[in-house]
Amino acid sequence: MIAKEGRPEDISGRLPKEVRVYDFLDNLGISYYRIDHDPAMKMEACAEIDKALGATICKNLFLCPRTKKNFYLLMMCADKHFETRPVSDQAGSSRLGFASEEYLLEFLDITPGSVSVMGLMNDKENRVQLLMDEDILKGEYFGCHPCINTTSLRIKTKDLIEKILPAMGHEPKLVHLD
Repeated sequence: MIAKEGRPEDISGRLPKEVRVYDFLDNLGISYYRIDHDPAMKMEACAEIDKALGATICKNLFLCPRTKKNFYLLMMCADKHFETRPVSDQAGSSRLGFASEEYLLEFLDITPGSVSVMGLMNDKENRVQLLMDEDILKGEYFGCHPCINTTSLRIKTKDLIEKILPAMGHEPKLVHLD
């Protein structure tokens, strides 16, 4: 796997939502590296890709309580396990579980297996709160999908916090995960 700087030269055959991510990052002047690969449906495949990228491996979970009134994107280090109670408590929510594919597509324009912080650019009404594992901030770079799981990006964590999330109109709520 070879990382290439920036967007693909030829975007034909790429999904519009993927191209929107490149446009968004380019318009912000964000430097990033990209690896194209087979669909990465499991964290094991993502680990190999992120190792090639030299980035903190992130697991992204789309969550909501039973009431389906509040929605959360949990961005956490891949080596940690999701435990409902501590995350729910820190989010100030009743017991969180996985939200449906329909809400994922409606709010973030993403399908399962492609969940990414970049999907927040599609959440114009701020219906999704970003919960971020505080340990992600320790890495210089993080890895994510551009809303499709056949490509992975390496982006500076500093750019995520200082440029990307403010441009999306989202502020992360840091959470502590053991």
